[in-house]
Amino acid sequence: MLYRSKAPFRLGIAGGGTDVSPYSDIYGGAVLNVTIDRFAHATIRPTDDGKIRLVHINDHIVMEYEAATSIPAEGALTLQCGIYNSIVRRFNGGRPLSFELTTQMDVPSGSGLGTSSTLVVAILGAFVEWLKLPLGKYDIASLAYEIERIELGMAGGRQDQYAATFGGVNFMEFRDGERVIVNPLSLPDSTLNEWAMNTVLLFTNKRRESARIIEEQMANVKKNNNNSVEAMHKVKAEAFRIKNCLLRNDLRELGPALNTSWVNKKKMAGGISNDFIDNLYETAMAAGATGGKISGAGGGGFMFFYCPENTRYAVEEALTGLAIGEIYDFEFCKEGLTTWTVQI
Repeated sequence: MLYRSKAPFRLGIAGGGTDVSPYSDIYGGAVLNVTIDRFAHATIRPTDDGKIRLVHINDHIVMEYEAATSIPAEGALTLQCGIYNSIVRRFNGGRPLSFELTTQMDVPSGSGLGTSSTLVVAILGAFVEWLKLPLGKYDIASLAYEIERIELGMAGGRQDQYAATFGGVNFMEFRDGERVIVNPLSLPDSTLNEWAMNTVLLFTNKRRESARIIEEQMANVKKNNNNSVEAMHKVKAEAFRIKNCLLRNDLRELGPALNTSWVNKKKMAGGISNDFIDNLYETAMAAGATGGKISGAGGGGFMFFYCPENTRYAVEEALTGLAIGEIYDFEFCKEGLTTWTVQI
């Protein structure tokens, strides 16, 4: 048997960063995101040779271990190893498992689409399918967060795990005690189609390390840096504004709201933007975009721009003319984590 799964990556539309403690614990966070038709994939093939074989297609990495209760969670496949250790400890009574796990992602790692968290969700989904674990959506997202952020100590927020698990357009609220409320927005296809049609998605060809930006943001909250905290309040307010404009099917407000969000996001921590990113943004705006931002913590990865009416073509031409990025075609994806079994 093969046990497969896929989980969609997300665009962080507004409120990103307010899902990170201690801001969310003190003030409460709010994020609006939407998943796209690019996925993290995982396949488990059980074996009887007493081995654990981990294969990550994107980076051509293969690692092999003796089946054991715990394997070293370090190096290039830290996530895969950490997930295995947690699954065995929590759900298999400490008994080792023998299998091959193959993973692959449709976008580069470190690209601002929640890649690491989405990969965690996909891998957990394959284990849930294989071991028939009684876990619902909230359970899987919460477990993904706990493994990545607490057990493995990787800095970041809480929106990515829930976006990948639930899929679609979601307004998420983050409160103290790690409480998360996912509010799916039921939008007509006409709204989703027009929104996607008017959005240009650009990969900057620069991967970034989000941990340093997130750690600085956390430090700014702890020391009550007024400029940074006030910027986070305004970024959160734009999440509410965009939610309301989507529910009213009034996409005219989307671009200006994204622009306001981007202006304030840059104040949350150093390194979110730079001359390279500012040039891309200014080029898109001059060509007809009404707003946009980095997806994720910042520093590189994917950017997206809202381009009303037929301005997307001029924006794409202007960005392509810079010869420093790659435009990705995409559609919004309504489905979250999906798992299935294949007989071989």
